Amino acid sequence: MAHINDNYLKLKAGYLFPEISRRVNAFVEANVSADVIRLGIGDVVKGIPRPIVDAMIEATEEMAHDESFQGYPPDQGQEFLREAIAEHDFAARGVNIGIDEIFVSDGAKCDSGNLQEIFAEDCVVALTDPVYPVYCDSNVMAGRTGEADEDGSYAGLVYMPCTAANNFTPKIPTGHVDIIYLCSPNNPTGTVMTREAMAEWIAYAKKEQAVILFDAAYEGYITDESIPHSIYEVEGAREVAIEFRSFSKNAGFTGIRCGYTVVPKELKGRAASGEEVDLHRLWARRHSTRFNGVAYPVQRGAAAAFSPAGRQAIQEIIAFYLENAAIMREKLRAIGITIYGGEHAPYLWLETPEGHDSWGFFDYLLNEAHVVGTPGAGFGAAGEGYFRLSAFNHRDKINEAMERISRL
Repeated sequence: MAHINDNYLKLKAGYLFPEISRRVNAFVEANVSADVIRLGIGDVVKGIPRPIVDAMIEATEEMAHDESFQGYPPDQGQEFLREAIAEHDFAARGVNIGIDEIFVSDGAKCDSGNLQEIFAEDCVVALTDPVYPVYCDSNVMAGRTGEADEDGSYAGLVYMPCTAANNFTPKIPTGHVDIIYLCSPNNPTGTVMTREAMAEWIAYAKKEQAVILFDAAYEGYITDESIPHSIYEVEGAREVAIEFRSFSKNAGFTGIRCGYTVVPKELKGRAASGEEVDLHRLWARRHSTRFNGVAYPVQRGAAAAFSPAGRQAIQEIIAFYLENAAIMREKLRAIGITIYGGEHAPYLWLETPEGHDSWGFFDYLLNEAHVVGTPGAGFGAAGEGYFRLSAFNHRDKINEAMERISRL
């Protein structure tokens, strides 16, 4: 009998979002007439913009002809897409990123989970708390932790609590860590990091020779120009940071999958022998070994997201979701609920009303209002007492959900 990876047995019963789906499905089966409004999982609802879809249709037609057929894509992604990314996501903001430093993938979630594979098992990992579960669970699977305690916190990880008491800003550890996960705009709290905060983390990473894994999947929702969209807008980041990006939450690619990761060539790690090793080279080796690339029509669509028509359509979609968030903030504050986030992100992070823990509030909203959210405790121990609502839904559903909650 094959010996399993025992680290998987440390994981809590189920990944957060499938567990939510399980509970909601059980409720729907028992209440077949209930009109459930889902504001839990952060899946978009607006269709992919027409300029992007047209580019994918044209590219799909190319695949039908011998002279224009495309087989396996280049390991790091099509050059036309990487050129568009370098120009519009970085050069336009004064940042120099080479196209050979960009790795196109099937999404930021996959890359943020897979990236840890190029690091040693004994690396010390620091996480914000609450945290996007993939950062934590992938390191549990890799064997970098002990068992979880009753709050779900794993021995061996360095947790950085982010609550209202510290304005949801992670405090720099007092000791040494090797890998640091940061996310801005943050999932789940919807808050953002300032340029000054990023600079402090970069200085700490340099001092400790640590690597920052920076998730910028929601950068398109930032409306304040003083807030960086990329950690590379801050001096020194190329020496210490890897950045993840996604087309899911701005261009609507949740169902067709495309994202990318930037690994600067200055970034170094150290082998057991003490030899310095280029992390860019290691990730390129891992990427080409385990991944066969994003489909050509999808990459054509992603490139079209940077066309003038594509950018305009995306801005309209983002504005729609941010208006949803504004409506939700207004309605919830009017009934006395304390709200954070939702200004530079599609998520609202609210304090659960008195008498409810986060899973209890989940059940209360589902049973009494037929509205689904995400319990804060599912994101970590410091998420207890909080609750996440997503602005990803149609306007009539947002208005109806707010009316139902208000009636409670």
